[in-house]
Amino acid sequence: MAGQSDPQLYIFTAPEVEFLAEDETIEIVPNIRMEALNMICGDFGPFFPQMAAQVPLWLAVALKRRGKCAIRPPEWLSVVRLTQVLEAERESPREFQPLPFHYVEISRLLFDHAHDDIPDEYMVRSLIEDIRDVRFHKVESGLESISGRTHAVKLKNLSAMEVNIVRPFIIRTLQAFYKHDSPQMIPQPEAVGNRRPQVADRGPRRDLRPR
Repeated sequence: MAGQSDPQLYIFTAPEVEFLAEDETIEIVPNIRMEALNMICGDFGPFFPQMAAQVPLWLAVALKRRGKCAIRPPEWLSVVRLTQVLEAERESPREFQPLPFHYVEISRLLFDHAHDDIPDEYMVRSLIEDIRDVRFHKVESGLESISGRTHAVKLKNLSAMEVNIVRPFIIRTLQAFYKHDSPQMIPQPEAVGNRRPQVADRGPRRDLRPR
């Protein structure tokens, strides 16, 4: 994974963050009868037609693509709820409204694989984009306030994708300020150049024998 292969970046790609989001649970309504599925991560089912069940998002997408279920969108993924969130985001320039940690990835997966199960899909999609834009603007405004006296940054209710984007910038910025404000922690070239090399004590010397 990108975040593990390059420790200097501390960042994952969008598909990697989406992969992590696929473990979130969601409700489905099967249209067939199916025996329980015994997976390494747990047992799911048995499934019966028109009886709702909770499954991981990756399994819901797999069943949906095979035409074996419908996916019930979560309560927050509705026009009414998202409109409330958007208004609250705009009214609170320094606060982030609570949303699922993977709301960006969950909504994207549902738009791609279960758009026919989302009422008012186009309006919901537009609201999600507006919320993302407003929240990213807040993040940018917050980062502009970072100064040399900043020792930590607290951004509450950020989503996984938002954290993934701002983490490398914040880390590098704080490291730069720390090095600038703490020069004693950085070796000085002049002091190192004037320092005499130390010779290890190897014990008493022996006189050379005349040949």
